[in-house]
Amino acid sequence: MSLQGSKAKTTATILKMIFFLKSLSRSVHDQEHHHEPVAETEEVETKISADGKRTLLTVWRKSLLISCNGFTVFNSCGDLVYRVDNYIDRPEELILMDGSGKSVLTMRRRKKLGVRIDSWLVYEGEVGNHCAKTGLSEKPVWCVRKNSNHNALAYVFRGSSYKRPSFVVEGSYTHRSCEVLDGSRKVLAEIKRKEAIVGGVSYGVEVFLLNVEPGFDPGFAMGLVLILDQIFS
Repeated sequence: MSLQGSKAKTTATILKMIFFLKSLSRSVHDQEHHHEPVAETEEVETKISADGKRTLLTVWRKSLLISCNGFTVFNSCGDLVYRVDNYIDRPEELILMDGSGKSVLTMRRRKKLGVRIDSWLVYEGEVGNHCAKTGLSEKPVWCVRKNSNHNALAYVFRGSSYKRPSFVVEGSYTHRSCEVLDGSRKVLAEIKRKEAIVGGVSYGVEVFLLNVEPGFDPGFAMGLVLILDQIFS
């Protein structure tokens, strides 16, 4: 097969997968709300909103760019809401973009004495030496640190210090079954495996669900997914 034919086949596969994921996102939304009839006058949801209801996201562990690794994320209406495109497997920096390509968060791997450690700093927007400055502060808003002692996968701290954690992530990211909990053990976000077989092919852990409770930032929840993927994949 020629290179051009191979690229065309890959593009067709990606388009087919996008169509499937959009349909899957809408079906998941319908299943979650089959006991909650929607009023005829209610506007169709086209953007992520955490105002009073859970945000349901379908996550595909693949970039829309053929030459990249990354993630593609759809909301319950099948709209593209987040994307990540990485050109290397273990980057020092991750940038979460919205559906239009605008930077939402930057995750930067922390170093100690020049050595990479399983700790990440989270910044708002896009920061770094190779990015145009937009007036945003380069002080991190969150720090995520891997935990290797108990059932917790990771702890989330405000700023860059390792004082009392604000959130804890428990469960198994490898099996796509984990939760983000606050200090009172309330579930704020949940990663769930979605069993799906299309055309005889199972998507396994490459396609999963991210459910975010009202009041918790869906963008930050997706940022945690990116960090967990770097730590545990």
